[in-house]
Amino acid sequence: MLKAREAVRNLKEYHPPLGNRQGLRLDFNENTVGCSPRVLQRLRTLDHEVLARYPEREPAEALVAKHLGVDPAELLLTNGTDEAIHLVCETYLEPQDETLIVVPTFAMFEIYAATTGATVVSIPAGKDFEFPVDEVMKRINSRTRLIAVANPNNPTGTFVPRADLLQIAKAAPQAALLVDEAYYEFCGETMMAAPQNQENLFVTRTFSKAYGLAGFRIGVLTGNRSQMAMLRSNSSPYNLNIAALACLPDALADQDYITAYVNDVKQGRAALESELRARHIRYWPSRANFVLLFLGESHAAFIASMRARGILVRDRSKDPGCAGCVRITLGSKEHNQRMMAAIAKVLTEIRIPEKVAQ
Repeated sequence: MLKAREAVRNLKEYHPPLGNRQGLRLDFNENTVGCSPRVLQRLRTLDHEVLARYPEREPAEALVAKHLGVDPAELLLTNGTDEAIHLVCETYLEPQDETLIVVPTFAMFEIYAATTGATVVSIPAGKDFEFPVDEVMKRINSRTRLIAVANPNNPTGTFVPRADLLQIAKAAPQAALLVDEAYYEFCGETMMAAPQNQENLFVTRTFSKAYGLAGFRIGVLTGNRSQMAMLRSNSSPYNLNIAALACLPDALADQDYITAYVNDVKQGRAALESELRARHIRYWPSRANFVLLFLGESHAAFIASMRARGILVRDRSKDPGCAGCVRITLGSKEHNQRMMAAIAKVLTEIRIPEKVAQ
C-alpha cells in the first residue's frame, strides 16, 4: 500500500481559523485596507496574452534587490515567505539533523523542518517572551543545521537585537540561521546587509503585511551569494504567478502609500498599548503590526464579544506559554478607532477579573 513518508504522516497540521470570517479582520495580521491603488490599476491592464505567458521573475528580482540594497545574486523571490522557509529546510536539512526554534513562534518553522525528517528542538522563550540567547547557544551542537527566528516574533511582537543574532550565527557556522522579517516595516531594524559577510545567515521579507499583497504570495529570501545559488537551483523557475510579478513594481514605486499605512499602524499600536496600561491589562510591547494581550479565562468571552461587534481577533491560547492570550492586529486609522471603541465596551461588559489585570 502506498504510504507517505513517516515524517509527513507525523506532522502537526496547521489549521488557520478560516470559514465564516465576516467582519473587520484583525486576526491574520493582514493589511486592513489592502494594496496601493497603483497595483489595482496595473492589475486591470493585464490581458489574455500576458496571462498566457510563463512568468519571468528576474526583472522583478532586480527591482527588489535595488530597493533592498543587495545584489540580485543574493536574492530570490519566493511564493510567499512560506516557500522561502520550505526551500531553506529542503536545501540544508537531513533526517539526522536538528532544527532549533524558540517558542512560541511562527508555526511553519516547525512544520517545514519536520517534513524533512529532522528533529525540531523547541526552546521556551524567557520571562515576558524574551529571546533566550544563552539557552540557544547551549543547545547548539554538531547536529544543529537550522536555527529559525521570527524577528519581530509572531505572536509576541518581541524583537531580538542584531548582536545576539550574529553571535548565534557565528557560534553555529554549520547551521543556517534563518531570520524571518515579515514585520520589518513596522520595526525598522534589519539583518539584511549581514549575509554579505556571514555565509550561514538568511533573511526573509514579505509583501503580504505592509504592502497588502497577501493574496499574491510574494516573499523575498536573501543570503550569501554562494549559498543563494544552491537555493536557486532547488527552486522552481516559475514559482511566482505573472500577475504578482507584473504588479510588484507598482507596489514598490508607491512608498508614500506604505509609509502612511505603517504610520497608522504604529500610532494605533501605541494607542492600544496605552489603553491596556490604563486598564491594567497585561500585554507585551510589540515591534510588529499587532499586540498580544493576556485575558486569562476571559479570553474566549472577549473574542466572542468582539466578533459580535463585527471585529475578528485571534485566539493564541494554544501557543506555548500563551494560555489566555489574544492577538489583535492594527491597521488604518479608521479601523484602529473602530477597534478601540469596541474594546472599551467589551472590557467593561465582560469585567476582567482583578487577578488577571496586572
